[in-house]
Amino acid sequence: MKPAAWLAPIGLLVAVMLAWQLIVTGLDVPKFLVPAPTDVFAAAVQHGGALLTGTRTTALESLAGFASSAVIGTAFAFVMTRSRLLEQSLVPYAMFLQTVPVVAVAPLFVLWFDVGFGSVAASSFIVAVFPVINAAAAGLRAVEPDHRALFVLYKASRWQTFWRLEAPSAAPYLASGLRSASGLAVIGAVVGEFVSGYTEGNAGLGTILLSANRQMQTSLMFAAVLCCSLTGLAMFGAVSLGARAFLGRWHAAAR
Repeated sequence: MKPAAWLAPIGLLVAVMLAWQLIVTGLDVPKFLVPAPTDVFAAAVQHGGALLTGTRTTALESLAGFASSAVIGTAFAFVMTRSRLLEQSLVPYAMFLQTVPVVAVAPLFVLWFDVGFGSVAASSFIVAVFPVINAAAAGLRAVEPDHRALFVLYKASRWQTFWRLEAPSAAPYLASGLRSASGLAVIGAVVGEFVSGYTEGNAGLGTILLSANRQMQTSLMFAAVLCCSLTGLAMFGAVSLGARAFLGRWHAAAR
């Protein structure tokens, strides 16, 4: 990646931070409403241990939700696209996963998976799985009819058709869906922690946010939100790098 691609966003970030600092201090905005960047940095240093632990906990929960959504979502899309009848039968359930409110079903996850990691990972999965299903199904349906007819002409088996035709067609679509799911997995994990994520001595970022909100520690809230964003960016970047390494040699859009 060219240096300009890094310098532009870094320069914008520095400009925004300077403007934020000057506006907050110049207008004497109360710290409990909008803290200055220096206050957020001080809170991050003061609560560094808790934030690091919370980031690790939320990242592991997000990874569990993301990995399960990648596997189950891809398998669901494969089954769904095997026939028109199956697709018509399963699409409503895929839509249900997209529209179900996570906060509403999180208490059920607590009953089923107990408080802590399992219930939060389930919340992360529910939020992240639909983009994977949608993208994988779109890719599997995107096969050129002429190419499919050629495989039929040469009497390719269903496995050969999938492995040599459908899978390469679906891979770029799936990579795009996984990128979306990686960020959504963190959102689902944090929302799950709001309801069910507290474990003694191992609180995630969502729990830290709730605790800071109750104590009016706005600077700590901003620091926790920043950690959430960095976790999501790290997962998105890892998925993007993986997709580029896997697809870049033969698919121009991934380079």
